[in-house]
Amino acid sequence: MSDKEELLPHLFRNEYQKIVSVLINLFGIAHVEVAEDIVSDTFLSATENWSHHGLPDNPTAWLYTVAKNKTKNHLKRNRLFEAKLVPQIKIDSSLSEELELDLSYQNIFDSQLAMIFAVCNPIIPSESQIALALNLLCGFGAQEIADAFVTNKEVIYKRIKRAKETLKEANLPISQPSISEIAERLETVLTTLYLLFSEGYYSTSQQTNLRKDFCMEAMRLNYMLIQNAATNSPKVNALMALMCFHSSRFDARTDKLGESVLYHEQDENLWNQELIERGNYFLNNAATGNHLSKYHLEAGIAAWHTQKEDTPAKWEQILQSYDHLLQLEYSPIAALNRVYALSKVSGANPAIKEAEKLNLRDNQFYFSLLGKLYADVDAKVALSHYQTALGLARAETDQLLIKRNIESLHTQL
Repeated sequence: MSDKEELLPHLFRNEYQKIVSVLINLFGIAHVEVAEDIVSDTFLSATENWSHHGLPDNPTAWLYTVAKNKTKNHLKRNRLFEAKLVPQIKIDSSLSEELELDLSYQNIFDSQLAMIFAVCNPIIPSESQIALALNLLCGFGAQEIADAFVTNKEVIYKRIKRAKETLKEANLPISQPSISEIAERLETVLTTLYLLFSEGYYSTSQQTNLRKDFCMEAMRLNYMLIQNAATNSPKVNALMALMCFHSSRFDARTDKLGESVLYHEQDENLWNQELIERGNYFLNNAATGNHLSKYHLEAGIAAWHTQKEDTPAKWEQILQSYDHLLQLEYSPIAALNRVYALSKVSGANPAIKEAEKLNLRDNQFYFSLLGKLYADVDAKVALSHYQTALGLARAETDQLLIKRNIESLHTQL
């Protein structure tokens, strides 16, 4: 693969969303398609020009220059657009033909921060928020998003289109969020970033259950909130800590064949100690104020999982954290994880009783957990649960893991 073929996708992923954010910040959300067209045309020019003339000395600067020129040319050509835009645009109309698109680091940062709060708006359904965030804030194409959510491209197109139309109808300005807007919308922003990270951490794709690129984008956007004094709150730091702890074990979660490796089988040498240290740093920063969020509790649980040693004290602390988490915000997955922690503290039989109360009949993880808990109690029952889990599993990596457990049980029968 040539340098150009490697560089263009990298630049598209990293620079597309920056330039789009600046243009939308300048034009307003009503003109989001114009901004996207200008940036797409910029990358098309790069593909054509670099194919004939080779890579420029500074590809990013080249893209910025071309984007600025295309923005000026668009305003010159389309007087109707300019007439509608000028009353809203953040420059004097007399200077419109001399528009200098500000692609400085600070303006890119400010524009992206404003876009985070525009996209993560509670008036948009959560699944559409994530699709729009991946598209506008992270530069993912509709096909990539569709692959991750195991759906077709048309479904993602519709989600993104509906989200854009909702924002246009609301006619919301793209601006730095005020203190009141932060207070009202930060929880929605964090929920979107949490869901985005979760989709990467355990992808619903049939081909993989780990999308590092989704996770990295969620961390990048979350770090922007930390870098801004007005949004740098304890729960923002707690979410960042949670992401760091989970990301630290990425390389240990799959083997060389791409198959899943369970926590207790992971090679601790593959854990990223730098990310663990960063997680501890952000968790310490989160330990201010008197509000304990679900992100604090989940980060605390994740922190314990960066200590491989299996001690009673470790699992007792994890169990207590899950108890508190479920009181704060119930979720089936948290309830299942609590049962596993209970089994480490009190043994299989009490955990089986708690698990069966959940009765999550359409959840593969429920049956996988029952299979694991019954393995040393009744191998035939365990086998039945694993077979049910196999029938529910969609991801190939999950299917392979369940099959290994089934093969292991056959040796006991």
